[in-house]
Amino acid sequence: MRRPIYTLLLPNASGAAARLWGSVRRFALAPASARPLAALRIGLASVLLTQAALIAPIVDELYGRSGIVQGQLLDGSGASGFPRIGHVVNAFSRFGVGESSVIAGVGVLYVLSLAGLLLGWRTRLSAACAWLVHLTLMMTAERTNYGADQFANIFLFYLIFMPSGAALSLDRVSGRAPPEPSATARLALRVVQLHLCLVYLSSGVEKALGAAWWDGDAMWRSLMLPEYRRFDFSWLAHHAWIAVAAGWTVLLVEIGYPFFIWPRRTRRLWVAATVGLHVGIAVFMRLDVFGAIMSVFTVAAFGVKADPRQARAPSAAARCARRGDA
Repeated sequence: MRRPIYTLLLPNASGAAARLWGSVRRFALAPASARPLAALRIGLASVLLTQAALIAPIVDELYGRSGIVQGQLLDGSGASGFPRIGHVVNAFSRFGVGESSVIAGVGVLYVLSLAGLLLGWRTRLSAACAWLVHLTLMMTAERTNYGADQFANIFLFYLIFMPSGAALSLDRVSGRAPPEPSATARLALRVVQLHLCLVYLSSGVEKALGAAWWDGDAMWRSLMLPEYRRFDFSWLAHHAWIAVAAGWTVLLVEIGYPFFIWPRRTRRLWVAATVGLHVGIAVFMRLDVFGAIMSVFTVAAFGVKADPRQARAPSAAARCARRGDA
């Protein structure tokens, strides 16, 4: 019989240590449904496919050497050692394939990998391909990246190792992915949940350390700067308390995230508040992809039930019938 890990580390472990280890196991390794991971997979792939459709008309301007960032400036941008489209262009140039054709081919590969991820076909392979192409696009046009791209790339990487194809997928239908709840699904879900808690807490604390989010200045700037401005909020100058209240609300939602998203009594409220925050960012600041991706993460991680469905207890009539048959 296998001995628990805590007895190997602490041979004289007390009952308290045993209970602690049991709590850790229940939290991190109790079998769970893969449905939250499937929701993450489907939601992220859907948002990225929408983003791909939006940038398709300007793909050459973003990633070509004659685009917005040209020639050596494009080649010199980004961290060294990471893949870029320029590397692929150079590799195919010896076969007479032009830059535009290479960019189009990379785009098609990206869309196909996201479609495979969306449908759950060869899920881990699709996730790996989508992650690598997404990383290549990020490194090629690094100056256009922002939080949405970075979060998307991180969670695409997570999906390579997570059993997100064990639910709502072609892999599940074809039998390539086991349907049973698993400890791996629980551990993967906890990684996502803890990651989000750290992200929101650190973001909220960083905001709270300055005065801009307390006195409304940050909200004013966010709504009025030309690169973010979608509507005319100049009237806020005459109602400063609204900007102050909005800033305090952002701090409350972000700092309160790791404290109120776990308890069942406040979980739905905080999921709704977080989604509302990101819908506001999308609507009022034109950060549509960022708002959609972050909403998907919270809904998938905390809004989709992970506990295995319990088999319904047989009715009294059924129990009597079984006793009669016996």
